[in-house]
Amino acid sequence: MAVIGIGVDVVDVDRAEAMLAPHRRRVLTRLLRDDERDYIFRMPHPARHLAVRLAAKEAVYKALQPLEGSRRIGWRDLEILREPTGRPSIRVHGVAVEVLEANGGPTIHLSLTHSDRSAVAMAVVESRGP
Repeated sequence: MAVIGIGVDVVDVDRAEAMLAPHRRRVLTRLLRDDERDYIFRMPHPARHLAVRLAAKEAVYKALQPLEGSRRIGWRDLEILREPTGRPSIRVHGVAVEVLEANGGPTIHLSLTHSDRSAVAMAVVESRGP
């Protein structure tokens, strides 16, 4: 397998906290899918989980940039999941599905971390074969 792209992003938890204010929650509909919103609001510290999801989406978007058509991918085309083991993963929708299929269906690897102050995500996109 060959690396196609690498992306990294950092989001301040305070910035995410501001997005959770009642008058700003509409913006979450543009950035997150329903299951992602449900997940973050079930957590004891929703801002940390929001911040890391935003960082993850941006990191994946950056890692996909070498692929033809990737600039059309939107926030809701990328869904950040947590596997039962705790490992993060991504599910693609809409334009992201089209882009990945048109480019041989590469694999996306994701690593996330967060503290009280910041969230960091790293994504690696790898081709599936020669």
